[in-house]
Amino acid sequence: MPDAATLHSCAKSVLATAMTSETIEAAKPEVSPSEVATSHRRHYARPLLGLLLPLIVALAWEIIVRLGLSNGRLVPPPSKVFATLAELAESGELLRHITATMARVTAGFGFGVIAGTVLGAITGYWALARRLFDPTIQALRAIPSLAWVPLFILWLGIFETSKIALIAIGVFFPVYLGVMGAILSVDRKIVEVGRAFRLSGPAMIRRILLPAVLPAYVVALRVGLGLGWMFVVAAELIGASEGLGYLLLDGQQLGKPAQILAAIVIFAILGKATDWLIEIVAAPFLRWQDAFSRKSGDA
Repeated sequence: MPDAATLHSCAKSVLATAMTSETIEAAKPEVSPSEVATSHRRHYARPLLGLLLPLIVALAWEIIVRLGLSNGRLVPPPSKVFATLAELAESGELLRHITATMARVTAGFGFGVIAGTVLGAITGYWALARRLFDPTIQALRAIPSLAWVPLFILWLGIFETSKIALIAIGVFFPVYLGVMGAILSVDRKIVEVGRAFRLSGPAMIRRILLPAVLPAYVVALRVGLGLGWMFVVAAELIGASEGLGYLLLDGQQLGKPAQILAAIVIFAILGKATDWLIEIVAAPFLRWQDAFSRKSGDA
């Protein structure tokens, strides 16, 4: 059991979690309009700064091809890739492939997140479940994505169910590991103080566990989403007739490097856009967690 000083210190932290968002907002210092404008400019400048490197590389390769230093046959210049994208967009194929892939990733991500969160929470909170389930899950995690393809074809057929299941497998493992690891890393002294205050199970989760695991959980979601985009390519090898993975395979079979690069560019854009969406959705909760951490430190 911790000593009285430790209990007193930890009790402050637990009490600080009960602060409402209104109290946190009231404690913030007033910000001048000029500071707000500067903050907004910096906020919008950061994504533009991230575009600088790919734009420089694309421009450099375009110049190299136009100067005749490379024929651009195997690695087409950006102008040819964008022309291919324009052709696909005009014919309606691009939207059809993007819609099919997005639907698969969304469904697979949803199922993988639910399964990974539930099982990760159980194994992180309950030692017996961790000893029972974790060794098997870690062994399954080492299986390559393509090794699941023939098994899912036999079990689920070649239609959407097998594709979504394969994506869910890819999303499941990082979410499971992130949730379990985050719960195991929670300071046990804080949990003991919560028990000393006789917090109920839901109150313990809301006031102690959730603020502690939320940052790691968001990271796990982002890693899982990235693997979901990787697994969708393997999934769309299972008898797919549409999707960006199919577009890649079609470009390879027909010898169209511009189409392959066009599909890769779309994958990159969609992957970054969905990752950014998770950041936007999670930002208010993480700001609350940061504010709570600062208040706990002041206390």
